[in-house]
Amino acid sequence: MHEENKAAANGCGKIRSGAQNGAALLALMEKTGYSMVQQNGQRKFGGPPPGWEGPPPPRGCEVFVGKIPRDMYEDELVPVFERAGKIYELRLMMEFSGKFIGVCVSLDNCRLFIGAIPKDKKKEEILNEMKKVTEGVVDVIVYPNATDKTKNRGFAFVEYESHRAAAMARRRLIPGTFQPWGHTIQVDWADPEKVVDEETMQRVKVLYVRNLMISTTEDKIKAEFNKFKPGVVERVKKLRDYAFVHFFHREDAVAAMSVMNGKCIDGASIEVTLAKPANKESSWKQHFNGQISPSSENLLAFPNKEDGTQKSLGKQASLSVRLNGQHSPGPPEVERSTYPIFPGIKLTPISMYSLKLSHFSSAVMHLDYFCHKNSWAPPEYCLYSTTSQDGKVLLVYKVLISSIADDSQSYFMPEKLCTTVEDAKELAAQFTLLHL
Repeated sequence: MHEENKAAANGCGKIRSGAQNGAALLALMEKTGYSMVQQNGQRKFGGPPPGWEGPPPPRGCEVFVGKIPRDMYEDELVPVFERAGKIYELRLMMEFSGKFIGVCVSLDNCRLFIGAIPKDKKKEEILNEMKKVTEGVVDVIVYPNATDKTKNRGFAFVEYESHRAAAMARRRLIPGTFQPWGHTIQVDWADPEKVVDEETMQRVKVLYVRNLMISTTEDKIKAEFNKFKPGVVERVKKLRDYAFVHFFHREDAVAAMSVMNGKCIDGASIEVTLAKPANKESSWKQHFNGQISPSSENLLAFPNKEDGTQKSLGKQASLSVRLNGQHSPGPPEVERSTYPIFPGIKLTPISMYSLKLSHFSSAVMHLDYFCHKNSWAPPEYCLYSTTSQDGKVLLVYKVLISSIADDSQSYFMPEKLCTTVEDAKELAAQFTLLHL
Protein backbone atom coordinates (compact mmCIF):
# COMPACT_ATOMS: atom_id res chain seq x y z
CA MET A 1 0.00 0.00 0.00
CA HIS A 2 1.35 3.41 -0.93
CA GLU A 3 2.14 5.87 1.87
CA GLU A 4 -0.68 8.23 0.84
CA ASN A 5 -3.17 5.39 0.87
CA LYS A 6 -1.91 4.26 4.28
CA ALA A 7 -2.41 7.76 5.64
CA ALA A 8 -5.91 7.92 4.22
CA ALA A 9 -6.76 4.51 5.65
CA ASN A 10 -5.56 5.67 9.07
CA GLY A 11 -7.81 8.74 8.93
CA CYS A 12 -4.86 11.14 8.78
CA GLY A 13 -5.59 12.58 5.35
CA LYS A 14 -3.19 12.98 2.44
CA ILE A 15 -0.06 15.08 2.78
CA ARG A 16 -0.07 17.59 -0.10
CA SER A 17 2.58 19.94 -1.32
CA GLY A 18 1.94 23.66 -1.64
CA ALA A 19 1.58 23.30 -5.41
CA GLN A 20 -0.93 20.46 -5.06
CA ASN A 21 -2.93 22.45 -2.53
CA GLY A 22 -3.01 25.51 -4.78
CA ALA A 23 -4.12 23.46 -7.77
CA ALA A 24 -6.94 21.85 -5.75
CA LEU A 25 -8.23 25.24 -4.58
CA LEU A 26 -8.10 26.68 -8.11
CA ALA A 27 -10.06 23.69 -9.36
CA LEU A 28 -12.67 24.27 -6.64
CA MET A 29 -13.09 27.94 -7.59
CA GLU A 30 -13.42 27.07 -11.29
CA LYS A 31 -15.98 24.39 -10.53
CA THR A 32 -18.16 26.44 -8.15
CA GLY A 33 -17.61 29.99 -9.40
CA TYR A 34 -17.00 31.16 -5.83
CA SER A 35 -14.28 33.70 -5.11
CA MET A 36 -11.60 33.20 -2.46
CA VAL A 37 -9.88 35.99 -0.53
CA GLN A 38 -7.33 35.69 2.29
CA GLN A 39 -7.09 38.43 4.92
CA ASN A 40 -6.66 38.95 8.66
CA GLY A 41 -5.61 35.36 9.33
CA GLN A 42 -8.58 33.79 7.60
CA ARG A 43 -9.58 32.78 4.09
CA LYS A 44 -13.07 33.62 2.85
CA PHE A 45 -14.76 31.37 0.31
CA GLY A 46 -17.84 32.97 -1.28
CA GLY A 47 -19.89 35.63 0.46
CA PRO A 48 -21.93 36.01 -1.68
CA PRO A 49 -21.89 33.00 -4.00
CA PRO A 50 -22.23 33.55 -7.75
CA GLY A 51 -25.70 34.61 -8.86
CA TRP A 52 -26.82 35.54 -5.35
CA GLU A 53 -29.55 38.19 -5.25
CA GLY A 54 -30.89 40.02 -2.24
CA PRO A 55 -29.45 40.60 1.25
CA PRO A 56 -27.12 38.18 3.08
CA PRO A 57 -28.72 35.38 5.14
CA PRO A 58 -30.19 36.63 8.43
CA ARG A 59 -28.64 36.06 11.85
CA GLY A 60 -28.91 32.46 13.02
CA CYS A 61 -27.83 30.92 9.71
CA GLU A 62 -24.16 30.51 10.65
CA VAL A 63 -22.49 27.58 12.42
CA PHE A 64 -19.05 27.36 13.97
CA VAL A 65 -16.92 24.31 13.18
CA GLY A 66 -13.91 23.66 15.40
CA LYS A 67 -10.96 21.26 15.55
CA ILE A 68 -10.53 20.96 11.77
CA PRO A 69 -7.32 19.07 10.89
CA ARG A 70 -4.58 21.42 9.72
CA ASP A 71 -4.05 19.56 6.45
CA MET A 72 -7.70 19.85 5.37
CA TYR A 73 -8.72 22.72 3.07
CA GLU A 74 -11.75 24.10 1.25
CA ASP A 75 -11.70 21.54 -1.56
CA GLU A 76 -12.38 18.82 1.04
CA LEU A 77 -14.52 20.84 3.45
CA VAL A 78 -16.96 22.35 0.93
CA PRO A 79 -18.35 19.00 -0.31
CA VAL A 80 -18.90 17.92 3.30
CA PHE A 81 -20.75 21.08 4.34
CA GLU A 82 -22.76 21.28 1.08
CA ARG A 83 -24.58 18.13 2.17
CA ALA A 84 -26.50 20.31 4.62
CA GLY A 85 -27.41 23.01 2.08
CA LYS A 86 -26.14 25.78 -0.16
CA ILE A 87 -23.13 27.59 1.31
CA TYR A 88 -23.29 31.38 1.36
CA GLU A 89 -19.83 31.90 2.84
CA LEU A 90 -17.09 29.79 4.45
CA ARG A 91 -14.37 31.47 6.51
CA LEU A 92 -11.43 29.19 7.26
CA MET A 93 -9.08 30.16 10.08
CA MET A 94 -5.52 29.02 9.44
CA GLU A 95 -4.47 27.80 12.92
CA PHE A 96 -6.94 25.05 13.88
CA SER A 97 -5.66 21.58 14.80
CA GLY A 98 -7.05 18.27 16.02
CA LYS A 99 -8.69 15.08 14.70
CA PHE A 100 -12.38 15.42 15.51
CA ILE A 101 -14.53 18.40 14.58
CA GLY A 102 -17.30 19.92 16.64
CA VAL A 103 -20.28 21.81 15.22
CA CYS A 104 -22.62 24.16 17.05
CA VAL A 105 -24.85 27.10 16.17
CA SER A 106 -22.72 30.22 15.92
CA LEU A 107 -23.52 32.85 18.55
CA ASP A 108 -23.52 35.41 15.74
CA ASN A 109 -22.44 38.00 18.30
CA CYS A 110 -22.42 41.53 16.91
CA ARG A 111 -21.44 43.35 20.10
CA LEU A 112 -18.02 44.20 21.58
CA PHE A 113 -17.17 45.19 25.14
CA ILE A 114 -14.85 48.22 25.31
CA GLY A 115 -13.33 48.86 28.74
CA ALA A 116 -11.06 51.49 30.31
CA ILE A 117 -12.88 54.34 28.55
CA PRO A 118 -12.41 57.80 30.14
CA LYS A 119 -15.45 58.39 32.31
CA ASP A 120 -15.99 61.94 31.06
CA LYS A 121 -16.69 60.82 27.47
CA LYS A 122 -20.26 61.04 26.19
CA LYS A 123 -22.05 58.54 23.95
CA GLU A 124 -21.58 60.62 20.78
CA GLU A 125 -17.84 60.99 21.42
CA ILE A 126 -17.41 57.25 21.85
CA LEU A 127 -19.59 56.51 18.81
CA ASN A 128 -17.61 58.88 16.60
CA GLU A 129 -14.29 57.47 17.81
CA MET A 130 -15.36 53.88 17.07
CA LYS A 131 -16.61 54.86 13.61
CA LYS A 132 -13.23 56.44 12.80
CA VAL A 133 -11.31 53.19 13.18
CA THR A 134 -13.84 50.40 12.58
CA GLU A 135 -16.48 49.72 9.97
CA GLY A 136 -20.10 48.70 10.39
CA VAL A 137 -20.79 50.49 13.70
CA VAL A 138 -24.54 50.62 14.34
CA ASP A 139 -24.77 51.91 17.90
CA VAL A 140 -22.91 52.45 21.16
CA ILE A 141 -24.48 51.60 24.50
CA VAL A 142 -23.14 53.62 27.42
CA TYR A 143 -24.42 53.47 31.00
CA PRO A 144 -24.17 56.47 33.32
CA ASN A 145 -22.24 56.19 36.57
CA ALA A 146 -24.40 55.08 39.48
CA THR A 147 -23.35 58.00 41.70
CA ASP A 148 -22.57 60.72 39.12
CA LYS A 149 -24.91 60.77 36.11
CA THR A 150 -22.62 63.20 34.24
CA LYS A 151 -20.02 60.41 33.87
CA ASN A 152 -20.07 56.98 32.24
CA ARG A 153 -19.08 53.75 34.01
CA GLY A 154 -15.76 53.38 32.25
CA PHE A 155 -16.99 50.92 29.63
CA ALA A 156 -19.31 50.72 26.63
CA PHE A 157 -20.84 48.17 24.28
CA VAL A 158 -20.38 48.73 20.54
CA GLU A 159 -22.98 47.16 18.26
CA TYR A 160 -21.98 46.22 14.70
CA GLU A 161 -24.05 45.41 11.65
CA SER A 162 -22.81 41.81 11.49
CA HIS A 163 -20.73 39.27 13.35
CA ARG A 164 -18.03 39.56 10.72
CA ALA A 165 -17.86 43.35 11.15
CA ALA A 166 -17.56 42.89 14.92
CA ALA A 167 -14.83 40.27 14.50
CA MET A 168 -12.83 42.54 12.17
CA ALA A 169 -13.26 45.43 14.62
CA ARG A 170 -12.05 43.26 17.50
CA ARG A 171 -8.86 42.50 15.59
CA ARG A 172 -8.42 46.18 14.72
CA LEU A 173 -8.84 47.28 18.33
CA ILE A 174 -6.24 44.96 19.86
CA PRO A 175 -4.87 46.76 22.97
CA GLY A 176 -1.71 48.69 22.22
CA THR A 177 -2.50 49.29 18.54
CA PHE A 178 -5.26 51.84 19.11
CA GLN A 179 -5.35 54.39 21.94
CA PRO A 180 -8.39 56.70 21.81
CA TRP A 181 -7.99 59.86 23.84
CA GLY A 182 -4.49 58.65 24.75
CA HIS A 183 -5.83 55.66 26.74
CA THR A 184 -5.16 51.96 26.27
CA ILE A 185 -8.59 50.37 26.05
CA GLN A 186 -9.72 46.80 26.76
CA VAL A 187 -11.54 44.90 24.02
CA ASP A 188 -13.45 41.64 24.21
CA TRP A 189 -16.62 40.02 22.99
CA ALA A 190 -19.63 41.19 24.97
CA ASP A 191 -21.67 38.49 26.66
CA PRO A 192 -24.47 37.50 24.25
CA GLU A 193 -27.82 39.04 25.06
CA LYS A 194 -30.19 36.75 26.89
CA VAL A 195 -32.81 35.43 24.46
CA VAL A 196 -36.26 34.65 25.84
CA ASP A 197 -38.93 33.11 23.62
CA GLU A 198 -41.83 35.34 22.60
CA GLU A 199 -44.43 33.18 24.34
CA THR A 200 -42.66 33.65 27.69
CA MET A 201 -42.24 37.40 27.17
CA GLN A 202 -45.98 37.71 26.48
CA ARG A 203 -46.62 36.71 30.10
CA VAL A 204 -44.13 39.14 31.71
CA LYS A 205 -45.66 41.70 34.05
CA VAL A 206 -42.45 43.06 35.59
CA LEU A 207 -40.59 46.14 34.35
CA TYR A 208 -36.85 46.66 34.52
CA VAL A 209 -36.02 50.28 35.36
CA ARG A 210 -32.46 51.50 34.77
CA ASN A 211 -30.53 54.71 35.46
CA LEU A 212 -32.15 55.58 38.78
CA MET A 213 -30.46 57.75 41.37
CA ILE A 214 -28.87 55.87 44.26
CA SER A 215 -30.93 57.98 46.66
CA THR A 216 -34.29 57.18 45.01
CA THR A 217 -36.38 54.96 47.29
CA GLU A 218 -38.64 52.03 46.44
CA ASP A 219 -41.62 54.00 47.78
CA LYS A 220 -40.82 56.88 45.43
CA ILE A 221 -40.59 54.53 42.43
CA LYS A 222 -43.88 52.86 43.35
CA ALA A 223 -45.61 56.22 43.71
CA GLU A 224 -44.31 57.44 40.32
CA PHE A 225 -45.45 54.28 38.51
CA ASN A 226 -48.84 54.40 40.22
CA LYS A 227 -49.46 57.95 38.97
CA PHE A 228 -50.72 56.94 35.54
CA LYS A 229 -53.16 54.44 37.09
CA PRO A 230 -53.42 54.19 40.91
CA GLY A 231 -53.01 50.80 42.58
CA VAL A 232 -51.53 48.88 39.63
CA VAL A 233 -48.08 48.27 41.17
CA GLU A 234 -47.79 45.19 43.36
CA ARG A 235 -44.25 45.82 44.68
CA VAL A 236 -40.85 47.32 43.82
CA LYS A 237 -37.38 45.89 44.35
CA LYS A 238 -34.48 48.37 43.94
CA LEU A 239 -30.75 47.59 43.84
CA ARG A 240 -28.25 50.43 43.50
CA ASP A 241 -29.36 52.37 40.39
CA TYR A 242 -31.85 49.91 38.89
CA ALA A 243 -35.12 48.37 40.03
CA PHE A 244 -37.80 45.81 39.18
CA VAL A 245 -41.40 47.01 39.27
CA HIS A 246 -43.97 44.20 39.65
CA PHE A 247 -47.53 44.78 38.40
CA PHE A 248 -50.72 42.88 39.19
CA HIS A 249 -51.65 42.71 35.49
CA ARG A 250 -49.55 42.53 32.32
CA GLU A 251 -51.58 45.12 30.41
CA ASP A 252 -50.79 47.69 33.11
CA ALA A 253 -47.07 46.83 32.94
CA VAL A 254 -47.02 47.35 29.15
CA ALA A 255 -48.93 50.64 29.44
CA ALA A 256 -46.62 51.88 32.22
CA MET A 257 -43.56 51.02 30.14
CA SER A 258 -44.79 53.24 27.33
CA VAL A 259 -45.68 56.11 29.66
CA MET A 260 -42.67 56.02 31.99
CA ASN A 261 -39.76 55.33 29.61
CA GLY A 262 -37.66 58.50 29.45
CA LYS A 263 -39.39 60.16 32.41
CA CYS A 264 -37.36 61.89 35.14
CA ILE A 265 -37.36 60.63 38.72
CA ASP A 266 -35.31 62.67 41.19
CA GLY A 267 -33.54 64.33 38.27
CA ALA A 268 -32.53 61.13 36.44
CA SER A 269 -33.94 60.17 33.04
CA ILE A 270 -34.94 56.52 33.42
CA GLU A 271 -35.00 53.67 30.91
CA VAL A 272 -37.87 51.19 31.18
CA THR A 273 -38.14 47.78 29.49
CA LEU A 274 -39.87 44.48 30.13
CA ALA A 275 -37.78 42.37 32.51
CA LYS A 276 -36.43 39.12 31.10
CA PRO A 277 -37.39 36.28 33.43
CA ALA A 278 -34.76 33.95 34.81
CA ASN A 279 -34.71 30.39 33.55
CA LYS A 280 -32.78 27.20 34.23
CA GLU A 281 -30.13 28.18 31.72
CA SER A 282 -29.44 31.49 33.47
CA SER A 283 -25.75 31.93 34.15
CA TRP A 284 -23.93 33.91 36.80
CA LYS A 285 -22.99 36.43 34.11
CA GLN A 286 -26.61 37.59 33.94
CA HIS A 287 -26.36 38.90 37.50
CA PHE A 288 -23.86 41.42 36.17
CA ASN A 289 -26.45 42.88 33.80
CA GLY A 290 -29.20 43.08 36.41
CA GLN A 291 -31.23 40.44 34.60
CA ILE A 292 -31.94 38.39 37.73
CA SER A 293 -33.77 40.08 40.55
CA PRO A 294 -32.29 39.45 44.00
CA SER A 295 -35.03 39.39 46.60
CA SER A 296 -34.89 40.95 50.04
CA GLU A 297 -36.06 37.54 51.30
CA ASN A 298 -33.00 35.76 49.84
CA LEU A 299 -32.34 32.51 51.70
CA LEU A 300 -28.85 31.09 51.78
CA ALA A 301 -28.97 27.31 51.59
CA PHE A 302 -26.32 24.60 51.71
CA PRO A 303 -27.48 21.60 49.64
CA ASN A 304 -26.44 18.17 50.84
CA LYS A 305 -24.58 16.50 47.98
CA GLU A 306 -25.64 13.02 49.07
CA ASP A 307 -29.41 13.35 49.16
CA GLY A 308 -30.11 16.85 47.82
CA THR A 309 -31.78 18.00 51.04
CA GLN A 310 -31.16 21.35 52.70
CA LYS A 311 -28.78 21.48 55.66
CA SER A 312 -28.52 24.23 58.22
CA LEU A 313 -25.85 26.92 58.20
CA GLY A 314 -22.46 25.67 59.26
CA LYS A 315 -22.23 22.54 57.08
CA GLN A 316 -19.44 22.69 54.56
CA ALA A 317 -20.99 22.46 51.11
CA SER A 318 -21.26 24.44 47.92
CA LEU A 319 -23.25 27.66 48.17
CA SER A 320 -26.46 28.36 46.28
CA VAL A 321 -28.92 31.20 46.48
CA ARG A 322 -32.69 30.97 46.34
CA LEU A 323 -34.21 33.92 44.53
CA ASN A 324 -37.93 34.54 45.05
CA GLY A 325 -38.39 30.94 46.15
CA GLN A 326 -36.83 29.45 43.00
CA HIS A 327 -33.39 27.91 42.73
CA SER A 328 -30.95 30.12 40.89
CA PRO A 329 -27.66 28.57 39.86
CA GLY A 330 -24.41 30.01 41.10
CA PRO A 331 -21.43 30.12 38.77
CA PRO A 332 -22.02 27.91 35.71
CA GLU A 333 -20.88 24.31 35.87
CA VAL A 334 -17.28 23.95 34.76
CA GLU A 335 -15.85 20.80 33.23
CA ARG A 336 -13.40 19.46 35.81
CA SER A 337 -11.84 16.67 33.77
CA THR A 338 -8.06 16.40 33.59
CA TYR A 339 -6.07 15.78 30.45
CA PRO A 340 -2.53 14.42 30.06
CA ILE A 341 0.32 16.72 29.01
CA PHE A 342 1.87 14.88 26.08
CA PRO A 343 5.57 15.32 25.30
CA GLY A 344 6.13 18.29 23.03
CA ILE A 345 2.74 19.89 23.70
CA LYS A 346 2.88 23.68 23.41
CA LEU A 347 1.95 25.65 26.56
CA THR A 348 1.35 29.39 26.18
CA PRO A 349 1.52 31.84 29.14
CA ILE A 350 -1.76 33.78 29.44
CA SER A 351 -3.49 36.13 31.85
CA MET A 352 -6.58 34.87 33.68
CA TYR A 353 -8.35 38.02 32.46
CA SER A 354 -8.07 36.81 28.86
CA LEU A 355 -10.28 33.82 29.69
CA LYS A 356 -14.05 33.61 29.50
CA LEU A 357 -16.26 33.70 32.58
CA SER A 358 -17.13 30.04 31.99
CA HIS A 359 -13.58 29.10 33.02
CA PHE A 360 -14.23 30.23 36.60
CA SER A 361 -16.19 28.08 39.02
CA SER A 362 -16.35 30.38 42.06
CA ALA A 363 -17.96 33.73 42.76
CA VAL A 364 -14.66 34.95 44.25
CA MET A 365 -12.95 34.54 40.88
CA HIS A 366 -15.95 36.03 39.07
CA LEU A 367 -15.83 39.13 41.23
CA ASP A 368 -12.10 39.62 40.62
CA TYR A 369 -12.69 39.22 36.86
CA PHE A 370 -15.65 41.63 36.92
CA CYS A 371 -13.66 44.33 38.77
CA HIS A 372 -10.83 44.01 36.24
CA LYS A 373 -13.28 44.35 33.33
CA ASN A 374 -14.62 47.60 34.78
CA SER A 375 -11.16 49.03 35.52
CA TRP A 376 -11.76 48.90 39.27
CA ALA A 377 -9.27 47.98 41.95
CA PRO A 378 -9.30 44.31 42.99
CA PRO A 379 -11.93 43.59 45.68
CA GLU A 380 -10.73 43.86 49.27
CA TYR A 381 -12.08 41.35 51.82
CA CYS A 382 -12.29 42.31 55.52
CA LEU A 383 -13.04 39.39 57.86
CA TYR A 384 -15.27 39.75 60.95
CA SER A 385 -16.33 37.18 63.54
CA THR A 386 -18.84 36.62 66.33
CA THR A 387 -19.72 33.72 68.63
CA SER A 388 -23.01 31.82 68.51
CA GLN A 389 -24.99 30.80 71.61
CA ASP A 390 -23.50 27.32 71.46
CA GLY A 391 -19.94 28.68 71.32
CA LYS A 392 -19.28 28.34 67.59
CA VAL A 393 -17.13 30.97 65.88
CA LEU A 394 -19.15 32.48 63.01
CA LEU A 395 -17.56 34.47 60.19
CA VAL A 396 -18.56 37.10 57.64
CA TYR A 397 -16.61 39.13 55.10
CA LYS A 398 -17.17 42.76 54.17
CA VAL A 399 -16.15 43.51 50.57
CA LEU A 400 -14.74 46.87 49.48
CA ILE A 401 -14.99 47.79 45.77
CA SER A 402 -12.98 50.87 44.76
CA SER A 403 -13.12 52.68 41.42
CA ILE A 404 -9.63 53.62 40.27
CA ALA A 405 -10.92 56.40 38.02
CA ASP A 406 -12.95 58.48 40.48
CA ASP A 407 -11.81 57.15 43.89
CA SER A 408 -15.39 56.16 44.80
CA GLN A 409 -15.86 53.24 47.20
CA SER A 410 -18.70 50.82 47.91
CA TYR A 411 -19.05 48.28 50.73
CA PHE A 412 -21.01 45.05 50.56
CA MET A 413 -21.66 42.58 53.40
CA PRO A 414 -24.17 39.70 53.45
CA GLU A 415 -26.56 39.29 56.35
CA LYS A 416 -25.57 35.66 56.92
CA LEU A 417 -22.71 34.14 58.94
CA CYS A 418 -20.66 31.05 58.05
CA THR A 419 -18.51 28.62 60.02
CA THR A 420 -15.65 28.43 57.49
CA VAL A 421 -13.52 31.12 55.92
CA GLU A 422 -14.02 29.63 52.44
CA ASP A 423 -17.83 29.71 52.67
CA ALA A 424 -17.82 33.21 54.15
CA LYS A 425 -15.68 34.56 51.31
CA GLU A 426 -17.72 32.82 48.62
CA LEU A 427 -20.96 34.13 50.11
CA ALA A 428 -19.58 37.67 50.30
CA ALA A 429 -18.52 37.53 46.65
CA GLN A 430 -21.96 36.21 45.62
CA PHE A 431 -23.69 38.95 47.58
CA THR A 432 -21.47 41.63 46.03
CA LEU A 433 -22.05 40.40 42.48
CA LEU A 434 -25.80 40.41 43.03
CA HIS A 435 -25.74 44.04 44.15
CA LEU A 436 -23.28 45.57 41.68
